[in-house]
Amino acid sequence: MKEYDLIVIGTGSGMNYVSSIKETFPDFKIAVIDKDKPGGICLTRGCIPSKLLLYPAELVRTIEIAGRFGIDVQIRNIDFNSIMKRMNTMISQDISMIRKGLSQSPEFDYYNEIAEFVSPYTMKIGNETIKGKMFFLCSGSKPLIPDINGLNETGYLTSDTVLKVTELPESIAIIGGGYIAAEYGHFFSSMGSRVTIIGRNPRFISDEEPEISALAKRVMSKYMNILTSLEVLEVARDRDGKKVITAKERGSGKEVVLTAEEILVATGRGPNTDILHPERGGIKTDSNGWIEVNDYLETSQKDIWAFGDANGKYLFKHVANYESLVVFYNAVLKKNVKVDYHAVPHAVFSYPEIASVGLKEKEAIEMYGEENVLIGFKKYEDTAKGAAMDVKDFFVKLILEKSTDRILGAHIIGPYASILIQEIINLMYVPEAKAEPITQGMHIHPALSEVVERAFYSLMPPEHYHHVLGHMGL
Repeated sequence: MKEYDLIVIGTGSGMNYVSSIKETFPDFKIAVIDKDKPGGICLTRGCIPSKLLLYPAELVRTIEIAGRFGIDVQIRNIDFNSIMKRMNTMISQDISMIRKGLSQSPEFDYYNEIAEFVSPYTMKIGNETIKGKMFFLCSGSKPLIPDINGLNETGYLTSDTVLKVTELPESIAIIGGGYIAAEYGHFFSSMGSRVTIIGRNPRFISDEEPEISALAKRVMSKYMNILTSLEVLEVARDRDGKKVITAKERGSGKEVVLTAEEILVATGRGPNTDILHPERGGIKTDSNGWIEVNDYLETSQKDIWAFGDANGKYLFKHVANYESLVVFYNAVLKKNVKVDYHAVPHAVFSYPEIASVGLKEKEAIEMYGEENVLIGFKKYEDTAKGAAMDVKDFFVKLILEKSTDRILGAHIIGPYASILIQEIINLMYVPEAKAEPITQGMHIHPALSEVVERAFYSLMPPEHYHHVLGHMGL
């Protein structure tokens, strides 16, 4: 039986500091295990391939509004197969390069097989059993598939399998109303599909602030049909081979029937622990199957650490990268660094783009009291660049603690939201987390970044802010 000093499950963020570990401890014996294509979910079937698709979609939407500026342009053809082929070619090249590096590396043994715990610190890989002194569990996640009558028989796509599509469906129904639905709804509608989003929640993209959800739905409804508060009951095929979705309104119980050529299930992601069997290794999981960790990202078993999607905290690649550093500090360098999630950012690369970090308004009021919360607000169109871009209603929302001027959160909807929010994110990681570097620093005029600066000069109580939203119909 082979014995290793470190066993790494997953070739995504789990690999971030393997070379550093070998430099620190040259005699360490390391095993790297991944049942899938190497590179991790983000590269192989997540954020990177999806963004390779979403950029052409962004170009389509940009070209469509060119007429506002006196530019007579027409999209004569969209080569969907070419767009998909470009994405797959680029991803395949990266995967091949990583596979070659893993297979030929003298620093560790690479196993491209399923691994499962059989007892504490012991795993089975194919017909082989190995033991480890330390484990990094970065096993990723998988699409959650709801229990809908007829779904398996009718067939469906997920965020994993949609990347293999080569022909554009004439129409597509997306079951789910969250981030994945918003992004793929944007992609397929810009490519020319008739898109219907079927959300269970009363709000579209319900994890965002209510006014951002409302504005996103209002704008994106120009390109697709967005339905909310619907429970899908059954899926079947009609005589023409079309897929028929039967749902009911969660409030009234009224039945709704929809037909589409294809179905994409985008109802979230779940853990891979049914494959890993952490319970056999004495590793505790929560009621949903995510691996439980403490503030240092260590599991219930000493020297076994779980990060990235495996612990179910935040299913974002940037969080997994951050957590991998924390685990390196704690597991290897013995520094006892607590994980800090006070300012976890994310972006939705839809049209319009959405970005968020920190507390939402309701959370801030519950924690600090309404009288101690200020809202900063500025619309893109109230800046020179926003006016030049002819954008309407998009905005920056800030949440500050009144007594300290500390930034508690920020939420942006509009062009380049994921870029604009970054200077706020950076400030939230310094001890004071105040806005002075933004308000005192020069912002290039007339750059779009001025909308962030001016939001800090437009602070108001929550009650006044909602009065302003009322005039916007939000």
